[in-house]
Amino acid sequence: MNRPDNEPATTVTEALRTRRSIRAFRPDPVDDATVRELLELAARAPSGGNLQPWSVCVLNGAATEAFRERIRAAREKRPFGDPPEYPVYPEDLPDPFRSRRRDIGEQLYATLGIAREDKAGRLQQFARNFEFFGAPVAMFFTIERFMNANQWAHLGMFMQSLMLAARERGLHTCPQEAWAVWHREIADFCEVPASRMVYCGLALGYADEADEVNTVYSPRAPLDDFAQFRNDAP
Repeated sequence: MNRPDNEPATTVTEALRTRRSIRAFRPDPVDDATVRELLELAARAPSGGNLQPWSVCVLNGAATEAFRERIRAAREKRPFGDPPEYPVYPEDLPDPFRSRRRDIGEQLYATLGIAREDKAGRLQQFARNFEFFGAPVAMFFTIERFMNANQWAHLGMFMQSLMLAARERGLHTCPQEAWAVWHREIADFCEVPASRMVYCGLALGYADEADEVNTVYSPRAPLDDFAQFRNDAP
């Protein structure tokens, strides 16, 4: 089985190849100094016009647990949260995108032995998102509402830079768009101004190498499926 490794990545190539969405973390703490260093490095991400449109709320230690407790209480009253402020996926998603999304989900549940007809088991696994999969550090990324698609792309590059820098320190991450349905709770807890939109969360910590869920390694399309090379003038 392909299991995650908490050893530090020593090259950018290694960081890219070993980065994955971890869905079970060890409880080992990550100190604030390390998190601050990661964010300062990530801030070197490309930013058109140097706008640096990203904002981050970081929860660590007791704050992470306090927010978990808040969401547990909220889920008792509103199990599915609130309508998200943006569509996480396009409506009527066509192939090959629909198949890719379906197949990685089936790979995850098959690894965990959760049958297709076990709706309760699947919902229970999905709900682990709202525990940050046991990670000690949680982050929420926000962006000003007046920003456009370009600046959202810059926010994504900021997050990718953070995730790669984390691998260099032996840490793993899981970016979580699932948090879109809890944007109100996040905004209230993190005191996010109304002018900003909550994009997503991110769990950060040390991967639990023994948990089978972390053997899931999402496939990628072959290069020729998404890249065209032209060497001759038309």
